[in-house]
Amino acid sequence: MRNRRIVTLVGAAVLAGAVGLLPLSAAQAARPDSTPPDPSDFQKVTLNDRPGEPMALAVLPDRRVLHTARTGEIRIHDPRSGVNFLAADMKKSPAGLYQHDEEGVQGIAVDPDFAKNRWVYLYYSPRLNTPVDDPATPGVNEGDAPQFGTPADFAKYKGVTRLSRFKLVGNKLAYGTEQKILDVPADRGICCHVGGKIDFDRKGNLFLSTGDDSNPFSSDGYTPIDDRPDRNPAYDARRTAGNTNDLRGKVLRIKVKQNGGYAIPKGNLFTRGTPKTRPEIYAMGLRNPFRFGVDDRTGELYVGDYSPDARTANPGRGPAGQGRWMVIDRPANYGWPFCVTQDQPYQDYDFATQTSSGPFDCAKPVNDSRHNTGRSVLPPVEDAEIVYGYGLSEEFPELGTGGIGPMGGPAYHYDKRNKAQNRWPAYFDGKPLFYEWTRDQMKAITLGKHNEIRKIEDAIPSITTDGPIDVEFGPDGALYVLEYGTGYFAELPEAQLSRIDFTRGNRTPEPKAAADVTNGTSPLTVQFSSAGTRDADGDALRYAWDFDADGTVDSRKANPTHTFDKNGVYDATLKVTDSTGRSASVSVPVVVGNKAPVVSLTTDPAPHGGTPFHWGDTVTWEVTVTDDQPVDCSKVTVSFILGHDTHGHPLSSSTGCSGSFVTFVDGGHAGADNLRAVFNATYTDTPPDGLPPLSGSAEVALIPAD
Repeated sequence: MRNRRIVTLVGAAVLAGAVGLLPLSAAQAARPDSTPPDPSDFQKVTLNDRPGEPMALAVLPDRRVLHTARTGEIRIHDPRSGVNFLAADMKKSPAGLYQHDEEGVQGIAVDPDFAKNRWVYLYYSPRLNTPVDDPATPGVNEGDAPQFGTPADFAKYKGVTRLSRFKLVGNKLAYGTEQKILDVPADRGICCHVGGKIDFDRKGNLFLSTGDDSNPFSSDGYTPIDDRPDRNPAYDARRTAGNTNDLRGKVLRIKVKQNGGYAIPKGNLFTRGTPKTRPEIYAMGLRNPFRFGVDDRTGELYVGDYSPDARTANPGRGPAGQGRWMVIDRPANYGWPFCVTQDQPYQDYDFATQTSSGPFDCAKPVNDSRHNTGRSVLPPVEDAEIVYGYGLSEEFPELGTGGIGPMGGPAYHYDKRNKAQNRWPAYFDGKPLFYEWTRDQMKAITLGKHNEIRKIEDAIPSITTDGPIDVEFGPDGALYVLEYGTGYFAELPEAQLSRIDFTRGNRTPEPKAAADVTNGTSPLTVQFSSAGTRDADGDALRYAWDFDADGTVDSRKANPTHTFDKNGVYDATLKVTDSTGRSASVSVPVVVGNKAPVVSLTTDPAPHGGTPFHWGDTVTWEVTVTDDQPVDCSKVTVSFILGHDTHGHPLSSSTGCSGSFVTFVDGGHAGADNLRAVFNATYTDTPPDGLPPLSGSAEVALIPAD
């Protein structure tokens, strides 16, 4: 077991003032059951099977569920009607939306006092004047920042990721109510690590996680600390995660003011006025703390931090890649990019001479990067509770093997006053969830008195979650899950918003919906079907169809016919309710007046047969689009993605119906298994008469021959 700080009674008293420890009520202090529930007692209920490219969710007090897509769409699931309304599209907001690599819409959260103030918090990338790709120059992508150059070359790609809040009016986010709270610097046009989780403690303090905004692909899978004078600063994580005067690679802690902006609560890592520091910083030394949860009882944070990609340790560079899960119970420095743990330092590697000058001192890290604007001597490195790699961990074998995508989830708090039939059982009381995006795992952790790991177990062993990317317990005590699916930067077949119920004597029906025709010119007559709908308990079922997704029931027949008289895109929703009042919904899209474009993508080399593919080859591609509207090749976007296990890293993109990419494997993935060159083509049409545009996509994956 790694060394862990033991909080004394004095330290605990200080901590209570810093992060809001509160005495437990009788309901909160309910003793957990000692017997695990039967795995078959859990049920997964799909709430939205077309959530876009999902990123984050937030459950409202009335059990409506906000969920974001990176491409700008914010949807809201309404459990009363079963409809998923479009609450906002940030591409159409006054600030617009910037998208490149991982940037777009990230985290979302609900104000603790939402019932009174209706505030919803959003972390997103405003458009600004950042360069983007010019379709008129198909051989050049002006949106890609240069890897080498001068400060003037890099300056045009300086941007921000913005934390704002908006009023939710009905099922719509009101753009005009935006209050800007905090801008986090961003080096745009180059990958990676945005972070973006938002959560609150019981004192109303807001926590925001931010990634190190650093490119890992030329560091051989070890620490990216390249500060050569002509190198893009984005290759040096010391400028962000290791910088006491920068907001990136951190967990921030602020108190939002009534009219926007924020104050600094007491108890952060640096007090206000400390030279070369930012008082917003609560924890630093993090690579990409993509997901975390704040414990409502203790104020502690459960944080997952992503791993570098090196598969093996290198004496001249440092340890192999390892993911981390930590309990942050007071402000601390977690070491990135200098150390993984107190006894696992990286080597101080000079990218100009390609030599190391020895390991960093984890007890007293020194940041001597030319890009560092903060203190040179940093706080000592604090250890994480869980550290694991690609292989089987001797200390935590329950995690298995595979990729490394740790996610810090919420702790469940059983409340015996909650009478919701789908609430989770008392067995999980006080146990935080740890979920693994790459391994499709959902674990429950039992902690000891000093936050030592006592037990790791499957939370829902009978249920598969495919790429869980965000989870939250709702006011009903059920677990809401947003699943990304398996693939890269697209709406994937497995993507969905779901709810994991603990069943008590009855199960929710499982609806199915289909249509004999899903597109055509108006008037369009459609025969709908509920065939395949089932209820495990054999209950009598009631059917409610909402053909135009406006929240009003249009038919209560099981298999109705409906004629659409106006052009548009309709999300025909079927809600099925059993005799106990349990319900679920499903929808089928119907397009009237426009057809979705059909996109095909061919590459040379081809994925099957023909010329073998090798890294370094120039791959030419050609896109064919079939549509009922004239095709504009300037609106075709093709992305080159480095596929790695079940996730991908976007490396470049271009526009047009033909072009080429020079393929490469960045240093961070050299020698890694399961690599492939992925090419994704998308096209969005321009329909007449104000119809919403529709998109089509195609993907090709090339597996290297060597």
